[in-house]
Amino acid sequence: MFPKNRLIMKIHLKANEVVLKATDSEYFLPNQPIAGKLILTNQRIYFKTLNGHSTEYDLEIMPGQLREILPFNRGWFSKNGLTLVTRDGKELKFLMKKRDEWGTALNKLC
Repeated sequence: MFPKNRLIMKIHLKANEVVLKATDSEYFLPNQPIAGKLILTNQRIYFKTLNGHSTEYDLEIMPGQLREILPFNRGWFSKNGLTLVTRDGKELKFLMKKRDEWGTALNKLC
């Protein structure tokens, strides 16, 4: 599910921005999962793609844009997904390890 190769990636942090959590993740689209990193800072949520998708699927989500954070299961025994529902109704699904820890951290930011 997650890439074995660790690539060094750079994101541009804003003034006074600090990374709180980062994990390998997949942006779960109906046609294909997009591998990347989910990064939580004290100012935003950021998804940075891997595997040459350039910036097409990179996402920046500000805390004020979120309406709900919902868990989902990819399989019967697989509790590894979070759905971020934005105020405009978009559902952004991410697969990750330690989903419950991420849910707690995201709720604290919002």
